[in-house]
Amino acid sequence: MLNRYARGFFTRLFTPPARRLLAWGVTPDAVTIVGTIGVAGGALVFYPLGQLFWGTVFITLFVFSDVIDGIMARLEGRGGSWGSFLDSTLDRIADGALFAGVAVWFFTGGQNPAIGVAALACLVLGMLVSYARAKAESLGFTANVGLAERAERLVSVLVVTGLTGLGLPEGVLLVVLVILAVASLVTVGQRVRAVRRQSLEAPRSSSDPSGASRDASGE
Repeated sequence: MLNRYARGFFTRLFTPPARRLLAWGVTPDAVTIVGTIGVAGGALVFYPLGQLFWGTVFITLFVFSDVIDGIMARLEGRGGSWGSFLDSTLDRIADGALFAGVAVWFFTGGQNPAIGVAALACLVLGMLVSYARAKAESLGFTANVGLAERAERLVSVLVVTGLTGLGLPEGVLLVVLVILAVASLVTVGQRVRAVRRQSLEAPRSSSDPSGASRDASGE
């Protein structure tokens, strides 16, 4: 949802800096990699130290690289399979680091294991949301449905974690993480149902890729 409404605004906002980076010889891949290092580094350094607000500020500075690299690729006419693969793979690293950093702090100095467990649940279920879509598309289906897409998860956890660092009751963060975990679980169910429906509607043959892939991968 946020992707649809915010894409146009952020594209207009970040197109000028994207053009400037290209003029300097910076590649979209470099922006993707630096952005991931910044997000993961901020989450795994600031959050475990209890610096929730400044960690969020630091992470936010790098989060928008995910928008800028896409704009740069389109301006260059280089949008393709490699860029999509790299971007999606590194997104998983950034998301995992973000929730892991929150979990580490609340399991240790933060002394709130409930939040730690909720953060780990978000981490696992968020990965599953992404995997369900990727696996569906690899088999020729579409699964771009669901309540909890990446933008919603990222914005929610960053805003509330940062505010928690400024004194917002920790219970609010716990509620948000639980809601995100439940929404992610529902999203997985929605994607499974969407693929199941498409598989029943599609004509089956002896060369059905789903059967071959399942046998090969053991999934």
